Amino acid sequence: PVCVCVYRCDLERVNAHESCHVTDVAFVSFNDHCMRNFSSHPLPPLVSSLANVGFLLQEIEKYDVTIREPSVVPLAPPPHETIELETKLQELENELKEINANQERLDKNFLEMTEFKYILRETANFFQEAEAARVSGDIGGEDSTLAEAEIGAAHSSPLSFVAGVIRRTKMAAFERVLWRACRGNVFLRYQNIEVPLKDPSTGDDIDKSVFILFFQGKHLKTRVNKICEGFNATVYPCPETTNERREMGSNVSSRLDDLNNVIAQTKDQRQQILIAVANNIAAWKIKIHKMKGIYFTLNLFNVDVTQKCLIGECWCPVNQLDEIQTSLQRGQENAGSTVSPILNQVPTKLQPPTYNKVNKFTSGFQNIVDAYGVASYREVNPTPYTIITFPFLFAVMFGDCGHGLIMFLFALFMVIKEKQLVFLKGGEIFGTFYSGRYIILMMGLFSMYTGLIYNDCYSKAFNIFGSSWHTTSLTSEQILATEKDVALNVDNDFDHHNPYPFGLDPIWQVATNKLTFTNSFKMKLSVVLGVMQMMFGVILGIFNHLHFKRYLNIWTQFIPEVLFLGFIFGYLCFLIFFKWIFVSSSFNADLDGPPSLLITLIIMFLSFGNVPPEMQ
Repeated sequence: PVCVCVYRCDLERVNAHESCHVTDVAFVSFNDHCMRNFSSHPLPPLVSSLANVGFLLQEIEKYDVTIREPSVVPLAPPPHETIELETKLQELENELKEINANQERLDKNFLEMTEFKYILRETANFFQEAEAARVSGDIGGEDSTLAEAEIGAAHSSPLSFVAGVIRRTKMAAFERVLWRACRGNVFLRYQNIEVPLKDPSTGDDIDKSVFILFFQGKHLKTRVNKICEGFNATVYPCPETTNERREMGSNVSSRLDDLNNVIAQTKDQRQQILIAVANNIAAWKIKIHKMKGIYFTLNLFNVDVTQKCLIGECWCPVNQLDEIQTSLQRGQENAGSTVSPILNQVPTKLQPPTYNKVNKFTSGFQNIVDAYGVASYREVNPTPYTIITFPFLFAVMFGDCGHGLIMFLFALFMVIKEKQLVFLKGGEIFGTFYSGRYIILMMGLFSMYTGLIYNDCYSKAFNIFGSSWHTTSLTSEQILATEKDVALNVDNDFDHHNPYPFGLDPIWQVATNKLTFTNSFKMKLSVVLGVMQMMFGVILGIFNHLHFKRYLNIWTQFIPEVLFLGFIFGYLCFLIFFKWIFVSSSFNADLDGPPSLLITLIIMFLSFGNVPPEMQ
């Protein structure tokens, strides 16, 4: 039974452990009809703390750091510890954001230096090839242009060049636009960068190419710069002489080494912070959620200013009153309060809420029952019976011991590793499987049993005891010698003195009417067991009527339900057994076969009391 109680606590010490202990009791439900905002307990700090925890969890997941779960579930912290925790979480978030910003700037500088290094290297290669061709006297085409640019750079010739990098996917369009916009007066050389570069913003690998453009005049230079800007190409100031490029290259290499060292140190610092956070983030999250629950519960209290106390009403089980009182006393001692909390049971005419005590095994089955409807207070709870009937009816329709074994082993793994998997973030689908692990375990176990009954394992049959199929009219050689299927009479052509010891005979595996027989057998068995379960549920309802003394419901609800279910579906079950026992394979040979149960049930409604002559 459940009772309503009035709980009074000290207003001065309400922030301390006393409120923590009463909200930790899972079977206490406070009434919300006296909803008031308790101004001494604002929620925004906790909301910001949850946002800080969310950011830290994203960073931990992003950099693949393992979260260490607490060995003991922590209690809700006192107020001063909550403030300290809020400050610490804010500092950690700010520190990580600053590190990430510095890391992004360093990566951007590293990308620019890397691109500049490739530009200097490829540009030097271009000019070296041109110089070698000029010295050998074999100057022509592209090499003549490169040599002219090198000589022009040394003698202040108006021929100029621009070097930069561009995405490889834009290179063809870039070259085409340059040719059309400059009317062929710009000479382009490019080389692909073999190593992919990393984008500092997204972290993705990008392929780029180094290009060098030769042109003459300020007008073409302006046009070339605009085209480069339009294609998001990065242009770098490349020195014109060989000595300057060589000196610039050595400076870039030294800067890249320094950047590598700084980036490595930054990553190590971030990794150390994330490891320290991962060791405590689970406990911090639990504490914040508990404090949020405490503040939410305190908002359900009324403030009595005259007596300086908070008054709240709650529902709780009668047999748990001593445990609740013990928790309150323990909370008072931890809070150091001089005023003892008062818990009084008060009479009420309100309908109490339903409280079903569950554990980790029965909670999944209780959720299934609650999905169809929650029983009223002190009504019969069908969950204990559902623990057997639900997985067994599934197994009757599933009936494969091979697939059942896979289900059983999968659920057994989740049961054995449930403490490690409880904190695993596998998404909504994995959460559904984990919460129903005991349901899957029972379904797999019963499926193995019914699979053995059906002699079905991955759609194959076991021949453990040897087939009991023996004909009396034809030999096996005569049957094999025929070129078509042989239809034998079950009553006259088979030896019935030696049935198969367990389950279906494996000879059905090679029968042409295997599916017809097995599907009919499974369907009829499911109908019989399903009607039995429905009848059992109707019978449970009479205990509710007797307990609440609703005797009129017995005549107007229970008896009509029994009559309707018994005379229609009970009669169908009777026909199923009657057909199994008394109807032989040679019944009414003029028809296509034994009478159909479905047609019989339909005719019973369409022409009640009249039996067609062909079915008499």
